[in-house]
Amino acid sequence: MSERNVTIGSPVGLHARPAAAFVKAVAAAGIPVTVARVGGTPVDARSILAVLSLNVGQGDQVVLAAEGPTADSVLDDLATLLEQE
Repeated sequence: MSERNVTIGSPVGLHARPAAAFVKAVAAAGIPVTVARVGGTPVDARSILAVLSLNVGQGDQVVLAAEGPTADSVLDDLATLLEQE
């Protein structure tokens, strides 16, 4: 299993539009991805409701995790998306 620690860059955090873009990118990746607050319980990153329930703001850290042959490249792309302002 591959993991990445990511700091949220969006001024509104992982809410509404940034969350929708993230969930869409996860769905397009084609492998299971989870997201969690550091030390928290992972949720399915394909679920907009689960992602919004994390209540993540700008500057907060999350942990992305995925399994599969393309996990490293998928997590790199997702991390870049979340770090953008």
